[in-house]
Amino acid sequence: MTAHLNYGVSRRGLGSMLAGGIAASALARSLPAFATSADDGLLRSRPEDQGVDPAAIQAFLDDLADAKLELHSFMLSRGGKVVSEGWWRPYSAPRPHMMHSLTKSVTACAVGLALAEKRFAMTDKVISFFPEHLPPVVSGNLAAMTVRDLLTMRTGHAIETSGAEWRPLKTSWVAEFFKIPVVYKPNTHFQYTSAATYMLSAIITKTTGMRLRDYLEPRLFQPLGITDVYWDLGPDNINPGANGLSWRTADIQKLCMLHAQGGRWNGRQVLPADWVAAATRREDGDADYGFQWWIGPGDAYYCLGLFCQVGLVFPHHDAVLSFTAAIDGSRLILPYVWKHFPSAFAAGPIPRKDAAYLGLRERIGRLNLLAPIIPTTSPLESKISGRCFEVAPNEDGVKALGFSFADGRCLFTQEDERGTHTIQVGLRDWVEGTTTMTGAKLHHEYEPDSMPVVAGAEWIESDLLKMTWQFVESAFRDTVICRFDDDTLTFDRSVNVNSAELFRPTLHAKLAARG
Repeated sequence: MTAHLNYGVSRRGLGSMLAGGIAASALARSLPAFATSADDGLLRSRPEDQGVDPAAIQAFLDDLADAKLELHSFMLSRGGKVVSEGWWRPYSAPRPHMMHSLTKSVTACAVGLALAEKRFAMTDKVISFFPEHLPPVVSGNLAAMTVRDLLTMRTGHAIETSGAEWRPLKTSWVAEFFKIPVVYKPNTHFQYTSAATYMLSAIITKTTGMRLRDYLEPRLFQPLGITDVYWDLGPDNINPGANGLSWRTADIQKLCMLHAQGGRWNGRQVLPADWVAAATRREDGDADYGFQWWIGPGDAYYCLGLFCQVGLVFPHHDAVLSFTAAIDGSRLILPYVWKHFPSAFAAGPIPRKDAAYLGLRERIGRLNLLAPIIPTTSPLESKISGRCFEVAPNEDGVKALGFSFADGRCLFTQEDERGTHTIQVGLRDWVEGTTTMTGAKLHHEYEPDSMPVVAGAEWIESDLLKMTWQFVESAFRDTVICRFDDDTLTFDRSVNVNSAELFRPTLHAKLAARG
């Protein structure tokens, strides 16, 4: 696994060239100032050429590091060109990342396109699309709710419905929506809720005959060169709309750059310009919200997902900043964004600052999320390897645990109500693989059929094994503490971020007799 570096010069190579006497200014001149990435189709540029001081970018990164905020990636563009980007290993540019509620702003694009195609109107009543799912009694407030009310989060609901509440449900989510009390008259009360965006997706499917993802494929994804899109399906065979989307950091960047350019991409009007303008301005009222976009200070606006999957647009400066992260709340990171941006953007190109530019590149080259593993062993390995620990009854339905040690690795096995799951864990270095490991209650109720995971372990004591599982297409990192005492095991699992609990109840297990 290697870091994604901006312009193809490794940290070791850079250090060797400087040590060999090549001046910073000469080296900077030898690097390309402008390039095209065949991987994502975006153009690159020196930051100074687009009026951005590289020292300002580094100051932003330093502030985030000092605040101990966990980023997984970032991209900054100006004038339609990427001027800086980085990924914290083991995250990388090609990996998709779970977007959570940033998905809502993608769904908004579909609504704008469907309105332009006259599939439905902003004033259409929500109940008119789904007569088969209406409750026996339709309240006056529910009857009055329109498409526009869904867009602006002014449905009249008094409480938020999170995606985590609906994901475990196997019944119709449309029917669930109509069960939510409409306490307020629609368009009079702002209440952020994923239920509203789900209904927008359902309306698009009902009026077009296509799932949201399929509807957007030729209209948005293909024109922008977005090729690796995964979107969950709910029990109605409908993409959730509010969440469930996974794509790359570059795709966040493209979505935001498209809006910064008034809906145009490579000379083509992909989104209606009037829709972009309407969606990204504050609606009447006290909420900093447009049509599924958040409104920031000045003329900035942004798409936002749980644990800080973010794309920020500074339209006056033709600039976009995107990042993925594992941060418990945008309140923790946005103050740093507003501190550094848009003040970092000059009115035009600035003189090149080679030392600052190379310093930023070196800083990006050493971005790393996981510390190196210190190789450790324990005499217990030979005793427990290949044997089964039978787990006492527990609310997670875990039945058995197993550890098989060989060649500096441990194959961990868990048997539960969903089946048997394995994770290959490195005891000398990090190991990447895939797993079906249950994670729902610690992972905002997400439970994909298979997940990439980078895993490592250390014997903290001779009887205490600590495993770390980094699920590298999401924000989640699980820490597992296994304490062995004669023939018994206690097993504790926690996660770095979650919308609910961070710890699962301790599992108690006993070593089964040899067969």
